[in-house]
Amino acid sequence: MFTEHAKVMKALAAAGEIVGRKKLQKMIYIAKKLQFPFYEKFDFHFYGPYSEELTCRVEELCNLGFLHEVKEKKGGYFQYRYTLTEAGEQFLNHYDIKMPHLQECMQDMNEQNSRFLELVSTVLYFEHLTKEEVKEKVFLLKSKQRYTEEEIEQAYMYIEKLRAKVKNEVHA
Repeated sequence: MFTEHAKVMKALAAAGEIVGRKKLQKMIYIAKKLQFPFYEKFDFHFYGPYSEELTCRVEELCNLGFLHEVKEKKGGYFQYRYTLTEAGEQFLNHYDIKMPHLQECMQDMNEQNSRFLELVSTVLYFEHLTKEEVKEKVFLLKSKQRYTEEEIEQAYMYIEKLRAKVKNEVHA
């Protein structure tokens, strides 16, 4: 019944602590695009791919006491920190969710900043287009972020790095 909730919890457990709602959204989206079995629907919003389903799922997990959400004042805005609670860890032990290499991918993504993950997720959202068309989309839709061609190239290289991590196990 709570399998999809447990998958989100597994991702959070793998990352340890995720700082920022936007970062959490991008990490789950990228994991989904890496073929991890996340089934939340994502649409393109101001900060890139966003899932209302994921937002609701995280809120439910907080209400159930399985996730700990800390709201911090950071300059002119609030920032949220997410960790799995002890009750969440116990709940997760009831599920046998096998996602090889999820932990190393989530930890790697968690070391990146939100701005870069926003770019990576945007590139993945438009990956059905040519590289040139993706660049045009990024420059148009993300003009305020002022991404450079070099950063877009770094995003493509990062995606390949993550895919290589997953491919080693999934196809072995």
